[in-house]
Amino acid sequence: MTRRRHPRPPRRQSAPRRAAGRLRIIGGEHRRRQLPVLDRPGLRPTPDRVRETLFNWLGGALSGARVLDLFAGTGALGLEALSRGARAATFVEQDARVADQLTRNLATLGIHDGTVVTGDARAFLAGVPSPFTLAFLDPPFRQGLAAPCCEALETGWLTAEALIYLETETSLMPAVPPTWQLHREVRAGDSTGRLYQRQASASPDTDAC
Repeated sequence: MTRRRHPRPPRRQSAPRRAAGRLRIIGGEHRRRQLPVLDRPGLRPTPDRVRETLFNWLGGALSGARVLDLFAGTGALGLEALSRGARAATFVEQDARVADQLTRNLATLGIHDGTVVTGDARAFLAGVPSPFTLAFLDPPFRQGLAAPCCEALETGWLTAEALIYLETETSLMPAVPPTWQLHREVRAGDSTGRLYQRQASASPDTDAC
């Protein structure tokens, strides 16, 4: 005798995953390339419009630049710099999964001059310094990280005339070292980006006759 099979209850459908975002390279060698972005809390890539404005400001300063991308996240700024002629870039990102995705994105683009450091930005800046000609800082908002990281950069991490881009919440007027001169400023939503030019004073030995 054949038993009648009872119909199986329908499978419970799992909640759909949030679609991964995409990062678009705006200009340079990798222009229009799109890269995956993880859906992680607090991960907020610099908007395309702000990036385009910033890199128009930087112009020829990107050629051969050594770039430091602190609080790298998606690496949007450092990747854009490499696409536009920077010689090398170091990305510092605390979230291991985000750092792994950034490493994969570098490989996808065939970029060999990008180094990803997984760790805390302040701990990185407490290490042995190597001077960079261009630094990007986009710290998490409202955590008091901007000022101490700016101060730490002055311990040997910047060349004499380095450029520094700092993005903070608009309500914050960041305290920056006296050697930094504000060059340009752009606002987008609740964030403001400021580009500074470092003008280190000459050492006493330099002026000596």
